[in-house]
Amino acid sequence: MKILLLEDDYLYNESIKDFLSDSGYEVEAFEDGQEALDAIFENTYSLLLLDIRTPSINGFKILEEIRKHSINTPVIFLTSLTDIEDLSRGYELGCSDYIRKPFELKELKYRVEQILKQTLYHTTNDTISLKDGFSFDVSKEVLYKDGKEINLSSIEKKLVATFVSNRGYYLSIETLHELVWDGKDVSFADIRMSISRVRQKCGSNFIKTKKMVGYKVE
Repeated sequence: MKILLLEDDYLYNESIKDFLSDSGYEVEAFEDGQEALDAIFENTYSLLLLDIRTPSINGFKILEEIRKHSINTPVIFLTSLTDIEDLSRGYELGCSDYIRKPFELKELKYRVEQILKQTLYHTTNDTISLKDGFSFDVSKEVLYKDGKEINLSSIEKKLVATFVSNRGYYLSIETLHELVWDGKDVSFADIRMSISRVRQKCGSNFIKTKKMVGYKVE
């Protein structure tokens, strides 16, 4: 799962990037607004973490620009601003949340997880086409192979839905634990077993593995 971070304070930038990377996310960090905006147009991200007062282009302007181009990636603003007019402007432009500085990194992690879960189950495409004849109906949480439904358990459906929402990106075991099992007491061995069961039903190539990185569906 890929996150863009824009933060011009070096210490904040490094600590947030390291913390989220250790939590299983792929983080691309920037200190300059224009560089971050260019990256957003050139890449696909699951979430944008934007400071507001940044060099070249501020966070508000970045959000305004990407919404004009129909880029609907969720945005969380990181800010020390407290004026209600500033906060209102962000929501009017289409941000998902604010987190005020200073903040605990664990709080940021919870906010990130919540926004990603909301995004997972709110997509404008009811059916998403995948490789090798697979498709996934997001609203019904049904996986098809060449038009025929594949029988999945409830946790397997949620697992596939998470992969489909983040298709093309590797998800670590830690990330799957948070997004699929909500951080509940389940072992990584049990998570791997659920992945194995989906593979048994869909074929070994349905879920790709990269050693020391994670799993993905294309």
